[in-house]
Amino acid sequence: MNMLSSISELLKHLKDVELDTIQMSQDSMMMLDEFLEKNNIELDDNAVKSLQYQDIISQQLTASIEAIDSVQKSIEIFENAYLSDEKVASESFNKLNVKLTKTLEIAKDRRDAFSGKLGHDDQEEIEFF
Repeated sequence: MNMLSSISELLKHLKDVELDTIQMSQDSMMMLDEFLEKNNIELDDNAVKSLQYQDIISQQLTASIEAIDSVQKSIEIFENAYLSDEKVASESFNKLNVKLTKTLEIAKDRRDAFSGKLGHDDQEEIEFF
């Protein structure tokens, strides 16, 4: 389970980096937009296309974040199922152990009862009919 936890933490880190990158890209776009508006600058087709790439990059990172979220959710579901199954197995094992211990006690008691306690130091006189 440690490996899955490590993978999940790595995915969380990657997601955080991607979110930071998206935010920086948006901030950069806002600063550039303010500069262009303030200076009344018209962009040519290549400049407009380069700004569109910023948006495409953000969309791709968002899609990547969604994939990471999906993988993290799957890991979480698996870990919860594993822990639940492990708990059920442990509880079942404990119940089995209690039953086997009780069965052994009963078997020993019956052995003692049916043997007439022959060979025991604390045996009392056995009556025969």
